[in-house]
Amino acid sequence: MESISRISSILETARDLTLEAAQSAGAARNLNPRPSQDLSFLQVKKLLDSRNDRDILEGLRKVISMMYRSKPCLPYFSSIVKNVANPNIEVKKLVYIYLLHYAESEPDLALLSINTIQKSLTDQNPQVRAMALRVMSGIKVPVISQIVSLAIKRGCGDMSPYVRKAAALAIPKCYKLDPNTMPQLLDYLTTLLGDKQYYVAGSAVTAYLEICPERVDLIHKHYKSLVRKLVDMDEWGQLATLRLMSIYARRCLPTKTKKVKMSKSKGFYDDETSEEEGSVGQEVQIFDPDLELFLKACKSLLHSRNSAVIVSVARCFLDLGTQEYIDCAVGPLVALLRGPQDVQQIALYNIVDVCLARPERFVRYADHFFVHASDPFDVARLKFELWTLVYPHCEPHIRDMILCELKHFTRALNPEIVQESVRAIGRCAQSDSQASARCLRLLLEQVSSLDGNLSAESLTVIRHLIQQDPQSHVKTVIRLAKNLDTTPNPEARATIIWLVGEFAGIDSKNNIAPDVLRILAKGFAGESEPAKLQIVLLAAKVYLHHLNHVREQQPQSPQPDSSQELPHPLYPNEPANPFASSSQPPPNETRESSEVPPSADHPIPKLWNYILLLARYDTSYDLRDRTRTYRALLANPSSTQLASLMLLAPKPVPHAPSPSENRKGLPLGSTSLVLGTKVGIGQGLELPDWVKEGQEPDPRLRDEVGVGKDAGGATGIGGERPAGEALDAAVREEKERAKGKGKMVEKSLEDWLGEEEKRQESDGETETEDEDEDKSEYEEITDSEEEEEIEEKAETKRLVDDGTASSSQLS
Repeated sequence: MESISRISSILETARDLTLEAAQSAGAARNLNPRPSQDLSFLQVKKLLDSRNDRDILEGLRKVISMMYRSKPCLPYFSSIVKNVANPNIEVKKLVYIYLLHYAESEPDLALLSINTIQKSLTDQNPQVRAMALRVMSGIKVPVISQIVSLAIKRGCGDMSPYVRKAAALAIPKCYKLDPNTMPQLLDYLTTLLGDKQYYVAGSAVTAYLEICPERVDLIHKHYKSLVRKLVDMDEWGQLATLRLMSIYARRCLPTKTKKVKMSKSKGFYDDETSEEEGSVGQEVQIFDPDLELFLKACKSLLHSRNSAVIVSVARCFLDLGTQEYIDCAVGPLVALLRGPQDVQQIALYNIVDVCLARPERFVRYADHFFVHASDPFDVARLKFELWTLVYPHCEPHIRDMILCELKHFTRALNPEIVQESVRAIGRCAQSDSQASARCLRLLLEQVSSLDGNLSAESLTVIRHLIQQDPQSHVKTVIRLAKNLDTTPNPEARATIIWLVGEFAGIDSKNNIAPDVLRILAKGFAGESEPAKLQIVLLAAKVYLHHLNHVREQQPQSPQPDSSQELPHPLYPNEPANPFASSSQPPPNETRESSEVPPSADHPIPKLWNYILLLARYDTSYDLRDRTRTYRALLANPSSTQLASLMLLAPKPVPHAPSPSENRKGLPLGSTSLVLGTKVGIGQGLELPDWVKEGQEPDPRLRDEVGVGKDAGGATGIGGERPAGEALDAAVREEKERAKGKGKMVEKSLEDWLGEEEKRQESDGETETEDEDEDKSEYEEITDSEEEEEIEEKAETKRLVDDGTASSSQLS
């Protein structure tokens, strides 16, 4: 019977292998296979109720596929839950996925599987134990919070680090189920933070930031071990640990400043004094040794393959480090531009933020910011901004390259890129006064372009440059006025007309404003509304300059004192002319008229009246209102102070800052930096202010307890060092002990010669003593031999005398 069962099992295995091979071959032949059709409810249920693991696995795959396509799969709950005890790990995984998805909607049925999941916590396979712990903590049923807490306790003491990592990730889930379990979870978390395995510690840090980011006291004794494990952690653990250490450093590690005296100059010889010799006090920032340990550990993370880790390290250096540390992060940040477009855009936001603080460090990477044809608009805009930031710090040949590239993109097909390139040229001119003339020439070439968008944007930037130094750009305004005939764009024409009117009074001898107004008045009816508004404004300024000029040429005549007016003949208490002291005309003169007296034959008043007449019957409400305002200001030719204050007042010099100036202060690598506005972040994760000196915790709290100084990963529960590290520590201690015994003392030449003579004398004395000792020993041996011979002779004589000696004795 055993042979028959063995043969049947072999045949079944061969059948399964044949079917799988046929399926894989069919999939390879069909390049465009049809999507598998959904089975009916009874067919899927039959697969789930089968005793064959292969059928159960196929049924579970069908259910999971339907589940992720948002199809109802709850009717299969009872058939799937009973397979939770299946020993096949593939079946267990799919069952656990289904349980996590539907446990909240069917808590009663999910509770039936808790006992089976608890039994899996004692399975021999650590992957099964970790999966069971993950599923148990993911079932969002508050009733099982204590069971989950006990499972986490068991997982914290598990031999497998994979299970301990799952226990660390289960702590926040248990806290969300029942916040009353916080004291127990804190004990588990303290144990896991000191775990020897780096990937367990990284998950523990993630759990710490989720449930108790304000409990800094839990980190003190694990600070150094976490810093040492930082390099080996996975990317998620590194991100969490970097954020935690930034907060911890601000709260517990104060920065100090020390005044260092530096000599200005010194003589050639040490004892020579110079007249310029002196000392200058300079403040130097001093880091806490523990903070320095963390910053040095972060440097190695700049070579990470994960872009988020590199950005987080740069953020730590900005928040905690000095300029030297920030400079170390520049190169790795620029290297992120070799990634995909989405990574490029996020990286560029962070690069621009760092460049605002240290623009000179990005000069050597200027050629990395070339705009490619495939770059989207946002990437191109950020690259243009980087060029404008580094432009003042570049060498001449790099400046020429930047301007040539920006000029090239003024002829791009995308109007947004054209607009940004022109604005970038303007920012380059504002940041460097020496390049202002060249940038202005580049922009003037674009004024006569057929592209209205390009010409309008170029004129706007030119206007900003002219306002910075109006006296040196008089000829530029004349050149722009000549382009009015060939500039069809309404915004461009309006800008040129405004420039002519704004600088009409700079040079009264070469004033072209009246001639420009005369030419524009001919085609006033055919102009666009923005141009008409500027023409009316130009007419008001030209007329106001004319009135001021006429008043300056007229001799000053004493004005009658209105306060001493004669009283009214009929009403003694009223003045004779009630409108004399008021700027308003009398009632019989309130009609809308601003005609100049007939004696004025100058063409400028006639132009003014003609423009007023044209604007009076225009269809634009805004234009008619503006015209009435200007007419009221200039109604009284003898009183133009208010009109001069409103129309001829000097305008503030415009300054176009970098578009990312409003992003200053936003956290590096955050969503706020990309969006340009501050958005909410997790509670307790805001970067606090630096702790004041004297208010920080005792540094001895960060000393590791129960573990040697050089231990690689202390648990705080009596762990031991590896044998190799202990041997290295013993060798170092031996070297230190040897150095302590034989301290080096500075000796002169005479001391060395004296020691040599003493050594020779001691060697001679030693040789003499050795010879004396040899002689004494030889003499002692000779004396003893002679004494023995005398004793033998005496004994022989005594025997002969007694007559008892035999021949044998004698012999």
